[in-house]
Amino acid sequence: MRGLARVAIVAEGRRWIGTPYRHQASLLHVGCDCLGLVRGVWRALVGPEPEEAPPYSPDWAETQGVETLALAAHRHFARVEQDAFCAGDVLLFRFRDHAPAKHLGIATSATHMVHAHGGACVVEAPIGSWRRKLAGAFAFPDVTD
Repeated sequence: MRGLARVAIVAEGRRWIGTPYRHQASLLHVGCDCLGLVRGVWRALVGPEPEEAPPYSPDWAETQGVETLALAAHRHFARVEQDAFCAGDVLLFRFRDHAPAKHLGIATSATHMVHAHGGACVVEAPIGSWRRKLAGAFAFPDVTD
């Protein structure tokens, strides 16, 4: 089986730039949230999603207090050292210390990522201050350098 090239992950993530933010959506140029972006890149490059995302509210992580995204990331992606992530890796963030991680992005380089967040469309942005909120980094299955 041939591996998944990081350049292909970055290119697919960038195709989503401009897609409007839509909570729980995952449709290129129609709408997505941060999870929907990662789900869409997975479908385009890996194949069918490995599990169905359950319905979730914008405050699901705070109300449940469970590391739902982190647990799913560990099930379907390969963990990488968060200080050594590469372009094409999925980045997991916490908005507050000791709160469950609830935001995702895809690294396009050591300093930038594509991500979707409320009130905006998918963008490629500097990681900058997000770095201090980084809770984990994960590689897509069978990724190659």
